[in-house]
Amino acid sequence: MSTTGVPAFAPEWLALREGADARARATAPPALLRGHGRVVADLGCGTGSMGRWLGPRLTGPQRWILFDRDPALLEAARGRVPAASVRTRRLDLASLRATDLEGVTLVVASALLDLLTGAEAEVLAGTVSAAGCPALFSLTVVGRVELSPGDPSDAAFAEAFDAHQRRDGRLGPEAAAFTAAAFEGLGRQVRSFPSPWRLGPGDAALTRAWLRGWVDAAVDQNPSLPGDAYLERRLAECSRGELAVTVDHTDLLVLPSPPESA
Repeated sequence: MSTTGVPAFAPEWLALREGADARARATAPPALLRGHGRVVADLGCGTGSMGRWLGPRLTGPQRWILFDRDPALLEAARGRVPAASVRTRRLDLASLRATDLEGVTLVVASALLDLLTGAEAEVLAGTVSAAGCPALFSLTVVGRVELSPGDPSDAAFAEAFDAHQRRDGRLGPEAAAFTAAAFEGLGRQVRSFPSPWRLGPGDAALTRAWLRGWVDAAVDQNPSLPGDAYLERRLAECSRGELAVTVDHTDLLVLPSPPESA
């Protein structure tokens, strides 16, 4: 969800969504990754929420390398990942190379894939595959949003938002399927796990921020939509504790291919 009414990677937005992210993340992958957490590369780490969630679920001592292009986020994340060693690297992920992942035993990222173009996803798949280690890509949106109670305009806003996510060649809701196919084409095993946000009355602040961003992006894509009236209705429902929102995501677990039997 890259359009929220605040900058996509602003610390306040990342803090607002961290609880919902933690509840949504699939719990099966960490059990399959135990023993691989010796050196973890977190791509686009933000404030380190992935490390705070995943670190305690991996076994053994861990070293984390946090990659981000924003020095303020790196500084915020540095002391907040529970690991024996945490190192930060300022790097635009478009510049990531296999040499940057030397010695890494696990690659992770959160809410990243839907921001990539197809070409960028293919390069990422090749770079991670060359490292020869597992990877976990968490919380990729898949283009399914459900609001309850329903509204006649829901489908039009959802369609416009998805189109907005595809701007400039970005994969948007096709990212999980595209990236999985890219890894499989390189001989990797890929497993997907649902990781939906389920927002209710206890998530009012996050729901309001998400709604504003979702509607703004949809109207930016299709100015004919009745954005003000729709948003006013939905925010009123949220304030009364009547609105529930499900935003579907997928977590992708990428595993090296098993050795061929003799």
